[in-house]
Amino acid sequence: MGDVQDDAGYDRPVPDILSQIKDSYHELRPAERRVADVVLAEVTFAVDASNAEIARRADVSEPTVTRFCRAIGCEGVRDFKLKLAQSVVVGRLYLATMPRPPEPTQNGVPLWNEVFGEIRGALERVERQIDPEAVLQAAELIAGAHQVMVFGLGGSSSALAQETQYRLFRYGVVVSAHSDPYVMRMTASTLRPDDVVIAISATGRTREVIDAVELARQYRAHTICITAPDTDLTRICDVRLTVDIPEYPDTMKPTASRFAFLTIIDLVSAATGYRLDASARETLRRIKFNVVNHRKGRELEPLGD
Repeated sequence: MGDVQDDAGYDRPVPDILSQIKDSYHELRPAERRVADVVLAEVTFAVDASNAEIARRADVSEPTVTRFCRAIGCEGVRDFKLKLAQSVVVGRLYLATMPRPPEPTQNGVPLWNEVFGEIRGALERVERQIDPEAVLQAAELIAGAHQVMVFGLGGSSSALAQETQYRLFRYGVVVSAHSDPYVMRMTASTLRPDDVVIAISATGRTREVIDAVELARQYRAHTICITAPDTDLTRICDVRLTVDIPEYPDTMKPTASRFAFLTIIDLVSAATGYRLDASARETLRRIKFNVVNHRKGRELEPLGD
């Protein structure tokens, strides 16, 4: 349940009805607040319950439930139920009351165990699942590219696209990262057969990224994806670097797939460096020479940074 269309046929976002309830709570009449309390306490019940059932649980009349719906910006009970159902689809995990883990002790347990456990699990899955041949194929394409474009949309994928640029330019690769959907489309339209696109998507379903990759393929650019297996994105890319990382229902923890994708990026970058060999070493030497001279660092600081 995404956008809905208005009378003119334009997509408009589905309103976040839960936020509307919370934001207007103090403007409601006391009886309407009781309805709001029932809805916020058990959203799933409110979606499935009849008008009368909500009224009984809130100890108000049925017309009060209707007035509550209109007070928070809905046309009536039916419109309210539709918007509430859409909010539940998006945010069920965030609405549930999860058991709170104990506070970290002096040595960090159990918070340390939760976070580091997911990181280790993500790295182990990459090691087991990633195809070494696909990594080498990706490195071969990147090393021989005239230019490389990295596409990623959203918080995690945008940062990973930028990280890919930082990893590759050190080897002398002409590379740029893009996270604006219109710029991705425009950039894809300029590509040629000796160019490469790296597309990053945790779900493999991000429409804007898929559209940009399809445009790049139209102009015969090579395409590499870092994503989940068996997705729309994998089906249109030349080289598929995929890993299946389950996400655990704790909304406070970092996304585990981010660590897996960072590892894949490092594998591909290192393989590209080895493929370029002497030219990559010379580029790294020049970078390190100028950085060390600028900040008077030690020679054995992180060599690739």
